[in-house]
Amino acid sequence: MAYVITQPCCNDASCIDVCPVDCIRPAPGDPAFATAEMLYIDGATCIDCGACTDACPVGAIFPDNELTDFDLRYAAINADYFAAHPLEPVSPPPTAPRFPERESPLRVAIVGAGPAACYAAEELLRLGRRSVEVEMFDRLPTPWGLVRAGVAPDHAGTKAVTESFRSMLSKPTFNFHLNVEIGHHLTHDELLEHHHAVLYAVGASADRRLNVPGEDLAGSHPATEFVGWYNGHPDHAGHTFDLSGERAVIVGNGNVALDVARILLTDPDELARTDIAEHALAALRESRVREVVVLGRRGPAQAAYTSPEFLALGRLADLDVVIDPAELSEESGSGEGGLKVELAAEYAGRTLDPAKKRIVFRFLTTPTEIHGADRVHSITVGNNVLMAGPDGTIQAHPTGRTEVITTSLVLRSIGYRGVPVPSLPFDDAGGVLPQADGRVLDPVTGEPLTGVYTAGWIKRGASGVIGTNKWCAKETVAALVEDARAGLLSDSVRSAVDLAALVADRQPDAIDGAGWASIDRAERQRGKDRGRPRIKLTEVGPMVALARGRTA
Repeated sequence: MAYVITQPCCNDASCIDVCPVDCIRPAPGDPAFATAEMLYIDGATCIDCGACTDACPVGAIFPDNELTDFDLRYAAINADYFAAHPLEPVSPPPTAPRFPERESPLRVAIVGAGPAACYAAEELLRLGRRSVEVEMFDRLPTPWGLVRAGVAPDHAGTKAVTESFRSMLSKPTFNFHLNVEIGHHLTHDELLEHHHAVLYAVGASADRRLNVPGEDLAGSHPATEFVGWYNGHPDHAGHTFDLSGERAVIVGNGNVALDVARILLTDPDELARTDIAEHALAALRESRVREVVVLGRRGPAQAAYTSPEFLALGRLADLDVVIDPAELSEESGSGEGGLKVELAAEYAGRTLDPAKKRIVFRFLTTPTEIHGADRVHSITVGNNVLMAGPDGTIQAHPTGRTEVITTSLVLRSIGYRGVPVPSLPFDDAGGVLPQADGRVLDPVTGEPLTGVYTAGWIKRGASGVIGTNKWCAKETVAALVEDARAGLLSDSVRSAVDLAALVADRQPDAIDGAGWASIDRAERQRGKDRGRPRIKLTEVGPMVALARGRTA
């Protein structure tokens, strides 16, 4: 018997840390790790100890003799990876060096409360309770970033990664300052006055634009607004979407596009067993959408979605996946994406049921205009052909042929980008903070700014999955500790007591760890009463009132 990694894999590599025979790949330190769709276990080397299963934060690892019929395919997927990449030793990634004893703790502010921020906090707190104090800030009343507000409600296993962050909340050297916005309530300079280092892990909250006519018509939305809406994000909970038409079009074919398509088409009774926002569930019960068209400018080999997410669509019994075999025959000049092409061919060969809802994948298409007088009624797409560029990469080139797809809802899902952070330099082209090894750089001198660091998507761009942030954060923390050991950080900063007084003065409605625990308990109880994991609060006012004991 051997263990097998399946679709929920979050790539945080906790399983690699505990494997006694080092048979899980790609590992941190391997260049392939940063772009890996998932991790894989070499069944020929696995000794069936089960350590990886115990360590996995999202429950993605199973013995091969306990796989469901659907998940049996992952045994082959794991084996195929090692057939192409034989198991070899990998150099470990950088870790924080041993931290010297200090007369007073190193004080670090972390701006952001998503996975990258939490992984950084965990890494810092491991240095010892007398060594580091961590103060974490987020503008929202709730932590966990895109795990709470971005991961699809039907991916409960992925959301479970937040359970691994709970241990840090009880540490006396960790404090939450939620509902506190840096650049509004406190400035960057004030953070530096109270901390030896400030680490920004604020993610990438903006959408990339199509830059086509009609993009801003009513009925055309960034997919992030729709995702925030169904996840109960306070910024998006009040939005409305026209679900009265039978067809929706999603521009882009990454994992977010697949999430949105599934949520639009999944039986609301199934969604009612998740933590989807109440207002979204009510709207989806009235939805008339029966077909979602997913547009990608290149072929299935180059699609941005991961193979596990594409394969998982086959689990949905009441949904057909529709692919035109002709678009597969135009796939040319590429040896990449073998499993994606294989899966696309399987979907293309299936018999369709007219009674079922459907996701229609359209490859080799680029939107050129969105039409409508007051609101969207159709979208024009141009057809493409694939050609190898001078550097060997596969590129899409327009053929001149176009077609019009009628729709009343267009959701644009072509990627996230970061937004400028007040008082810090910003690389507008990349949508990131300029940095090296996590040290934020002065754009004029190219030298690191004293005591300023970054991790996550605002550091490296919107790439990777949740667990990728763990190793990104480790790299940054290693640089921060190295600078502290070298005496490069400020010698004296103001105390935690001074900071608490400043926060209370600037933002009386700040929420601490106990306040978040009150919100968390209330949401779970609301869900328990309805047979759901939680029912989220979606408005800032009630969350603040509950957190600060102003309401039952």
